[in-house]
Amino acid sequence: MVTNPTVLNHTVKTIDGAEVSFADYRGKSLLIVNTASYCGYTKQYADLKKLQDLFSARGFTVLAFPCNDFGAQEPGSAKEIKRFCKAKFDINFPLFEKVHARGESKSPLYKTLTEETAEGVKGEVKWNFTKFLVNPRGEVVARFESGVNPNSSEVHKAIEETLKP
Repeated sequence: MVTNPTVLNHTVKTIDGAEVSFADYRGKSLLIVNTASYCGYTKQYADLKKLQDLFSARGFTVLAFPCNDFGAQEPGSAKEIKRFCKAKFDINFPLFEKVHARGESKSPLYKTLTEETAEGVKGEVKWNFTKFLVNPRGEVVARFESGVNPNSSEVHKAIEETLKP
């Protein structure tokens, strides 16, 4: 039996450079997304904001990790990314510093998400806006590829499952 390691052991940096421990998110459901400002899926920022609005009062949050690994579609600096996300989408969820979601420089968080999780969830990230759903215990319980809209019934149902008492 494969155990599902927790993402709660990771520390990451916000887009402004402040360190944040994932332990601070214990008890919350999370949707971790590798984002990009110049991608065909960039409009999903608006859908992610809607998810945040819909579920945040119940202990859910979106965590966005800009990533330039796919088609160099996130070339900007932290300041440029933050300004873009605020001006274009007025995002209301945490935005973190740029990470690598694949390759030799893959961040420790993405190693956990893609290499150390259960079958059916693990595997290399194929493109921008891949979404990983994490339950309140820090276990990755679902993965949604880029083409899956964050506001689809499939995503809503999975989030609802993690929010059940």
